[in-house]
Amino acid sequence: MLAATVRITRDLDLAEECVQDAYVAALDAWTRTGVPSSPGAWLTTAARHKALDALRRAGTLRSKLHLLVEPVQAEPEVADPVDHDDPLRLVFLCCHPALATEAQVALTLRLVCGVSTPDIARAFLVSETTMAARITRAKKKITTARIPFRMPPPDELPQRLDSVLTTIHLLFTTGHTAPSGPTLTRDDIAGRALDLARLLRDLMPEEREVRGLLALLLANHARRATRTGVDGRLLLLEEQDRSAWDRQSIDESHELVLEALQGGSPGRFALQAAIAALHAAAPTYGDTDWGQILVFYDELLRAWPSPVVALNRAVAVAMVSGPATALAEVDALDDSGSLARYHYLPAIRADLLRRLGRNAEAAAEYERAIALTDNNAERDFLTGRLAETGR
Repeated sequence: MLAATVRITRDLDLAEECVQDAYVAALDAWTRTGVPSSPGAWLTTAARHKALDALRRAGTLRSKLHLLVEPVQAEPEVADPVDHDDPLRLVFLCCHPALATEAQVALTLRLVCGVSTPDIARAFLVSETTMAARITRAKKKITTARIPFRMPPPDELPQRLDSVLTTIHLLFTTGHTAPSGPTLTRDDIAGRALDLARLLRDLMPEEREVRGLLALLLANHARRATRTGVDGRLLLLEEQDRSAWDRQSIDESHELVLEALQGGSPGRFALQAAIAALHAAAPTYGDTDWGQILVFYDELLRAWPSPVVALNRAVAVAMVSGPATALAEVDALDDSGSLARYHYLPAIRADLLRRLGRNAEAAAEYERAIALTDNNAERDFLTGRLAETGR
């Protein structure tokens, strides 16, 4: 709805207001007449009409007509007025090189999928106030710079690609493990990210990193039905029923990984996809090829020297060389302060300490992780582990 409305208004703030007004109108109309057969089309059409009314009232419709990507024509109420490339256009609009990289990703998460500002702040490990200001500045920059709502020409696509890939990946991560809320996952958000990755692959079929991103998302999304029990309890990878994994998605991911790894040094998304594919291919948890996973993590850390990658690599180190070796690496990351707000660091450190029999220290780390966790399923899991230490 927002993407379709931006196509008319060329103004993000106005488009958001019109979409909200359309929801208000629906609350009134549907209470009286019932929900229409195509509620999405009804809402999007209402938002369009409100956008056009706002432009006319402001006396600016005439001056804005030449900016439209396509002429606005009357459409039947039952028709879906959304161009299905609109969400991808909106992603590219937000990932314009005139914006800072962090602003590009944050703005896309907020506008394309309605991820809340607090959740975006958690993803970036910054305060909510900082993130709100960052998003506001980015929206103003788009307006003042008159950045057009269109797909960039082919020669501009490569310079925006990394930001778009990063954004779609972060969007998927937000759905794969929700930063907050009562459930572990938000399958609607993860599914939307997967749709965007497919659209991007159709747009840029020769880009290896695009294939790598799609492969990564498919391999992880294939496990969505098994990541929690019937009671909502978080299930670790070794507890999940692999027979219930989506084998079709895993097979598609495997082929995409092979394509993404060919033709030179692989990028960070291709390497992450290779790691996910190895997890998905193992018949049992005990059959996981941790040695090969560690090799890929070494390559990934060289291609993308991120503290989060270093922390994930430490998990593989623990499986190959033991928890004591991994704990030394996690301690170094902890001392650096680079992941001070990242609840997975104390959670992983606690697990390593528990495996070493250092329960009192493990308990303190579980408590630190719980204090940083806003997802109920993850908090319940950590609380259970805390109880196992005797605290």
